[in-house]
Amino acid sequence: MSHVEEFLTAEEEQEIIAAIQEAEKNTSGEIRVHLEASAKIDHFSRAQQVFHFLKMDNTKEENGVLLYVAVDDRKFVIYGDRGIDRAVSKDFWNSTKDIIAEHFKKGAFKQGVVEGILRAGKELEEHFPWDHNDTNELSDAVSKG
Repeated sequence: MSHVEEFLTAEEEQEIIAAIQEAEKNTSGEIRVHLEASAKIDHFSRAQQVFHFLKMDNTKEENGVLLYVAVDDRKFVIYGDRGIDRAVSKDFWNSTKDIIAEHFKKGAFKQGVVEGILRAGKELEEHFPWDHNDTNELSDAVSKG
């Protein structure tokens, strides 16, 4: 089993999917989690590539948020599209990253991911509230590469 497959148990992965569904239920925003072994390039640049590969830059309101984790590198990036990036306070990304990092330092990977998702969901709900015409534009499944 690869380190990516070992990073989360099947139960933890289901808890993450449930957190995404909870976070998205009151917003038009989209949240994805992507795991891979190593970035091979700068982690921020890789997160941008994955964001595009997952078609997260195709959301109507540019309000997708990706939590990218390079398991073997022990690095992660929380990346938001232009719409959400313009809407949130300047310290949102760093404060969210700090909360995730605190959990990761303790080995509580699932909890770190869930906290990041729920925090992003609150911001998305505030700036991009759900509308009765909204549809879930992207899969909630944890993607792996």
